[in-house]
Amino acid sequence: MKDHVLDIEELKVRFYTYEGIVKAIDGVNLFVKKGETLGVAGETGCGKTVTGLSVLNLIPAPGKVEEGKIILRENGKSISILEQSESQLCSLRGKVISMVFQDPRAALNPVYTVEQQLGEVFLLHRREETTDRVIEQLEKDIKKEKNSIKRFIYKTELRIYKTMRKNLNALYPKVLAKIPLIKRYQRRLKNEIRKEIIEILKEMEIAAPERVVDMYPHELSGGMAQRVVIAMALTCKPVLLIADEPTTSLDVTIQAQVLDLIRRLKKRYGSSVIYVTHDLGVIAELCDRVAIMYAGNICEATDVFEIFKSPLHPYTKGLIESIPHPDKPFKSIKGFVPDLIEPPLGCRFHPRCPYAMDVCRRTQPKIIEVKKDHFVACHLLGGS
Repeated sequence: MKDHVLDIEELKVRFYTYEGIVKAIDGVNLFVKKGETLGVAGETGCGKTVTGLSVLNLIPAPGKVEEGKIILRENGKSISILEQSESQLCSLRGKVISMVFQDPRAALNPVYTVEQQLGEVFLLHRREETTDRVIEQLEKDIKKEKNSIKRFIYKTELRIYKTMRKNLNALYPKVLAKIPLIKRYQRRLKNEIRKEIIEILKEMEIAAPERVVDMYPHELSGGMAQRVVIAMALTCKPVLLIADEPTTSLDVTIQAQVLDLIRRLKKRYGSSVIYVTHDLGVIAELCDRVAIMYAGNICEATDVFEIFKSPLHPYTKGLIESIPHPDKPFKSIKGFVPDLIEPPLGCRFHPRCPYAMDVCRRTQPKIIEVKKDHFVACHLLGGS
């Protein structure tokens, strides 16, 4: 467990609706290793996105995390996400854990430019670091400046900025906002942030970043908007990145570019990734390990090569067999995803499983390690 960035233990999430209690997540156990990409796959409505939102403690109303633990590890420290206050969570979100949402248009505010939206991340999480660069640039200006009056002004600014650096939370009281030196600091800070944003957009392989930085979301193509959202998520080099089907609304060519971008940026920043998708082709291309979900439960979790070579759970086998193949007849999994207000007793997959036994209808199987690093929840394999 020392190399685990994230551990999810017996997670249960419920949504309290007028129709009844939706048992969206029912005892999920997952872990993410340092530097790996974990794919979370399954049919629509199986709980993939809710699991990702739980890691950020962002379950929307009327949802609620009922039970379980979510432990994040950063620099040797263990952080229990569900025990953090809202202010503590705000300091973690975007800085230590980031999320790329499925629809970039919904993630971007239509009335702010790219610079304003990415700049907010710097002001919230990287102001100290950016202030250091402002001070560094000012020290260079002092060495270059020959006019003694300007040198005196610059040195006065430098002393004020170093004082501000020690108490960044008290930077902008309204009374001080109109003082010329504070205004100069704000301009210098804004210029430094703009330079950083342009560099990040270059890393995202966005053409003409100097022009894109002043654009509004409606002026961006789908691929550019998604790259901006990825840039926003990776600005602080987070320990964990959660990508919730980020390529679903993009065409195949742009999808391949975005997947390649995520792969390269993960290596550059050393982040771990949870990649949520229903596309097993993307899982095969991008992920190191995969967890298969069905109706709020983890069915199987193992190495990505193992899952395609020798799947063990009947649902995993059904998913792989349903991938269209030119040499094989098309197969689909019979039946429908169950209603999670009244899910089936026992194993939730048993109404659709060709191997269902009496015990499957009575008892929910436990997830067990059947081979090294290969976990399955199935009575056929001894998960009683």
